[in-house]
Amino acid sequence: MVKNMMALLRLKSAGMLDRTLSGNTFDYKQIIAIILPVLADQAFLIVMSLLNTAMISSSGVAAVSAVSIVDALNIFIINVFIAVATGGTVIVAQYKGSGQDTMVSRAASQAISVVMIVSVSISVLVIAFRDPTLNLLFGQAERDVLENARIFLIGSCLSYPFLAMYSAITGVLRGIADTRICLILSIIMNLANFILNAIFILWMNMGIIGMVLAQLLARLLGMVTSLVYILKYCHKIQFRMTDVFRPDASIIKKIMFIGLPFAAEQMFFNGGKLLTQTYIVQFGTLAITANAIGNALAGLSQIGASALGTAIVTVVGQCIGRGDIVDARRYIRSFHLLSFISFLLAIVIIIPLYHPLVGLFSPPDEIVPEIFRLMLLVLFTQPFLWAVSFIMPSALRAAGDSRFTSVTSMLTMWLLRVILGYVLGVTLGFGLMGVWMAMVIEWGVRGSIFVWRFRGDRWYRHKLI
Repeated sequence: MVKNMMALLRLKSAGMLDRTLSGNTFDYKQIIAIILPVLADQAFLIVMSLLNTAMISSSGVAAVSAVSIVDALNIFIINVFIAVATGGTVIVAQYKGSGQDTMVSRAASQAISVVMIVSVSISVLVIAFRDPTLNLLFGQAERDVLENARIFLIGSCLSYPFLAMYSAITGVLRGIADTRICLILSIIMNLANFILNAIFILWMNMGIIGMVLAQLLARLLGMVTSLVYILKYCHKIQFRMTDVFRPDASIIKKIMFIGLPFAAEQMFFNGGKLLTQTYIVQFGTLAITANAIGNALAGLSQIGASALGTAIVTVVGQCIGRGDIVDARRYIRSFHLLSFISFLLAIVIIIPLYHPLVGLFSPPDEIVPEIFRLMLLVLFTQPFLWAVSFIMPSALRAAGDSRFTSVTSMLTMWLLRVILGYVLGVTLGFGLMGVWMAMVIEWGVRGSIFVWRFRGDRWYRHKLI
């Protein structure tokens, strides 16, 4: 009897998955095979980030605050070359969907080449102008915070080319739906980062310098392992290192058609987030710490949805490559439904476990209630606003609609999150909560624009290949 009931449940589950996730391009088993490794990767990244932040908290509030403000700058910089890598992912996915395997390999080599050039250029510029940049953005921070921030920024810059190569290669692998190996490579790099952090910070008491060394060595390992895999073990792509040094203008143009608007979007979008960080610096070191911990916990709640946002580029890109718009629309709706479910699960898990989770960071007692209020704000708005604000543009971009998504994101960021954040946080005196309220409002407005775009037909009319 029990076996019969279990068999019936499995059949019903399979039927529901088939109706929700199967189409002409992929069946539900293939979709799950794409999503699960990305989901595990996102979970691993977020958990490792939580634990790494918790470890550096043992070195004091100044160290946590330094990492927080430099990470805001790091996100701004890193997302520029990751945006270019995303252009490579889209082109590779579309060539894969159209069955042009030779062009898949050529696009892969060109994507890696362009991303490396961009990352090295950025690294040199940021190291050269590190002090003026930190003083301009965070000059009001306390002296020990700025000193730690300077050390962490230099170390981060040295690791950018390693991370860029790793990101470009994994972007190519996601484009051909080889997400399982992306998970393995991520585990290797991030587990190494965690172990090295534990050795350098907790055992050797090296503080911020230990965190820098751990990050540098882990990203070097990530680059080497990903490069070895794509050169020797990836049979879906005939990749040769010499191809990286042979520019193909036609392919580079296609990559940059997606990558450049997305890079500009990331610069303006994360530049806006960076500017809001300067407001938070005015609120004091405790506010910086509360913001850092709040962002870490919010990231935990976004694991599932972030994974879907990454996976949808592969899925929609290959649908567009096949010319199957009906499939693309179907998968976009299905992924949004899955994200809604993932956010509901996050609420059920995080709120009861709030105190054990926040306790990992050893925060001062006076900021624990404020962090909880921040979490309530995002947890109960994310199911309705986050996916249309972040997953939807990823889908539109995979179809080649990069310019519209980028311009929309830049405008809403600066008109709402930056300006409204200042008004609510500083002018009206809501402080950190005001900055976060502006962020949520911006999600809603931006998402509404993307939904309107999706309902039309202009988003899939771009011809990339």
